[in-house]
Amino acid sequence: MGPTGQLQIQWLGHSTFVVTSPGGKRIVFDPWLEANPKCPDEHKKISKADLILVTHGHADHIGEVVSIARTTGAPVIAIYELAKWFEKKGIKPVHGINKGGTITIAGIDVTMVSAQHSSGLEVDGQVTYLGEPAGYILRLEDSRSLYFAGDTDVFGDMSLIKQVHAPEIAFLPIGDYYTMGPKGAALAAELLGVQQVVPMHYGTFPLLTGTPAELRTLLPHGIQLLELQPGETAV
Repeated sequence: MGPTGQLQIQWLGHSTFVVTSPGGKRIVFDPWLEANPKCPDEHKKISKADLILVTHGHADHIGEVVSIARTTGAPVIAIYELAKWFEKKGIKPVHGINKGGTITIAGIDVTMVSAQHSSGLEVDGQVTYLGEPAGYILRLEDSRSLYFAGDTDVFGDMSLIKQVHAPEIAFLPIGDYYTMGPKGAALAAELLGVQQVVPMHYGTFPLLTGTPAELRTLLPHGIQLLELQPGETAV
């Protein structure tokens, strides 16, 4: 078990999170640390992880996937094409699943779901296609379900995610410009039927104008907002 036997959520800025499950498993989402202006210096390195989940192939979501995987030996889950790209970088194990598929690692059930975005990496002026973007549903040891949306707009099939997976907590982008803003995130929370929303992908750059304060005014009554500061952990 973890120190408390409870769910712990740590935000490292932008869309990077370290979630510690009730059973003490450390799950890293979309690690982007070194170049992340919101990540505190003392958190630029991750030395312990049990699982790494990657939603899509943009640089601000995959920056430290390879280094963390090599340091920790944690398996990486990504959509098939992106997983193949990681394999070419020499990391293993890598699991290339696809939307609707479920894999169980370290006692955590991970299901890949849809996202509305794009996915590709620019290298030397050329963009490499890295498969479609995705989100994840995690079923934890205590049977709670979490939804990590990745970069996305709100979409109607979030109601199907509610029907199939019934997540209690949703990690939703709110920054606007590259993803949905607070208005879209509020509607997403309603469609998902969640009890709590953790906002992400905001405040990193001037273009990302959406704020938790705006989201708070738009969320349906009864849905809690968990607003974290970079480096902060909530239990």
